[in-house]
Parts: sequence; structure tokens; C-alpha cells
Amino acid sequence: MAQMRGPGSYGIGAPNPFGGTSDDKPEGSSPLDAIREQTSKIEDLLDNLSEPIKPFLPAIGRFLIVVTFIEDALRIITQWSDQLLYLHDYRHIPSGLTHLFLIINVIAMSVCSTLVIIRKHSEYAVVGLIGVVITQAIGYGLIFDLNFFLRNLSVMGGLLMVLSDSWVRKTKAFAGLPQIEEKDRKMYFQLAGRVLLIFLFVGFVFSGEWSLWRVIVSLLGLVACVMVVVGFKAKFSATLLVVILSIFNILVNNFWTLHEHHPHRDFAKYDFFQILSIVGGLLLLVNTGPGQFSIDEKKKVY
Repeated sequence: MAQMRGPGSYGIGAPNPFGGTSDDKPEGSSPLDAIREQTSKIEDLLDNLSEPIKPFLPAIGRFLIVVTFIEDALRIITQWSDQLLYLHDYRHIPSGLTHLFLIINVIAMSVCSTLVIIRKHSEYAVVGLIGVVITQAIGYGLIFDLNFFLRNLSVMGGLLMVLSDSWVRKTKAFAGLPQIEEKDRKMYFQLAGRVLLIFLFVGFVFSGEWSLWRVIVSLLGLVACVMVVVGFKAKFSATLLVVILSIFNILVNNFWTLHEHHPHRDFAKYDFFQILSIVGGLLLLVNTGPGQFSIDEKKKVY
């Protein structure tokens, strides 16, 4: 059920021990409180509208996060000779190593993606996929490509959201040794995941040609990114980013409209599935919330 933020929340509406009514609002109400009030209404509406799909949201988010790895594994298999040619002739990697590199990548992406989807051994799966991101950046010579680097940081942020979503409190502890409980590690990884997820928008802002709609989308996206990072109305801002990225993905990375041999088809297809992965990370954020290191959680305490 949607959590209604009515007058009874946070003790508001209780009798005032010093006289007067509890409905009296401070004269110096801050703009932050006004924004919180308006976005709370929108969040309640979104909660009600999304009620039927809420039980499936974690599974959808996990699938979308790894969909870029599944597509990449299929791409390597279907373009095997082209991949070998590029690695050997342009990256100057010896023939035996090129085969080994591609085989390991296909196996790692296939197995780890499956483990993420079925929620088994998520820690090893996430480490494996992050390893794939790093080795591919080095192997294909894209490690110094800023746009590629920022996009992969966002994908890693989505993978960290998978990791934090998978952890539960452990009861086993070793006597005499300081322990970091799973919930504490979850908080740190939720924070890191939130921060990394927004790097896609940083790359979007500083690439491509400027136009009026691009300025508007960039401003909205940057505001939403800041809200995600600090954890202020994180569910609302993550939902806004999901909508913006989904519309952008369909309009700009519509690879299905390009001819099979079009030179930009593979790039558009790659970008499309990478953005889907980042959308998956944002959906996990919508489902689990921003965690303890956020303005939303601190507001509940104070």
C-alpha cells in the first residue's frame, strides 16, 4: 500500500503542550519543505498507479541491469570473426589470446547475468560483471574514451544496487573481531550506487549538439541527478530519470529503424541496451529507497 504522508506523520497533528494548535506552520517555511510537500503528493500518486507491478519491480530491475551484458554476449557470438579481426589487427593482440579473451567474456557475461536474474551468489556475479566491464575497456582500447567511461560507471552503479539489494543481516560473527553488519555495508553500497548511476547524464550533457529540447532535458535531468545523489525525494527523482532516459532511448537510439548494415546501427544498439541497464538500476532505487545516507532518511529521524 502507498504510504500516505498525512497530518499524522512524524508526530504532526499531536496536541501542542504549550497551547495553540498543532496546525500552525512556522512563518519561515523553507522552499525545501514546499518542494517536499508537492513531491510527496506526486509520490503518493505514483505509488497508487504502480501498485500492480510493485511485486515484479526488483525482477524487472535486475533483468534490465544485465540486459546489456546478455546482448553483448550474443553480439560476440554472432560477430565472432569481426571481433577476432578487430582485436588482432587493430588492438594487436595475439591470435590465441583473442580467442581466450572472447570466450572468457561470453562465459562470464552469460553465467553472471543468469545468477543476477535468479538472485543466486549475487556478490560473485556482480564482481564478475564489473571485471568484464574493466577488461573490455582495456581490451577494446576504450578506457580513455570519456563517454564510454562515464556510461560504464553508471552501469557499475546499477550493479552495486544489485549488490546492496541482495544483502541481508548476517547473524554469524567472530568473537573479538570488529564486524560490519550487512545492513551497514548495504548503506555504503546504496550510496555508491546512487552516485555512480548519475554519471550517464554527465556524459549526456557534455556530448552532442545543443538544442532547446536538449537544454531543457539536461536541466531537468541534472536536478533529478542531484536529488538522487543527496537522497532528497530519491524515489520521485529516480522515477523522473527513468521516464527521461526511456523517452530519450526510444527517440535517439532507435537502432531497429536503421538498415542492418548501417554504420551507426551497432553503436545505437549498444547505447540502447546500456541505458536499459541504467534504467534497471534506477528501478531498484525506486523499489528499495535511497538508504540511510540520504536526506529522506535523516528527515524521518529529526
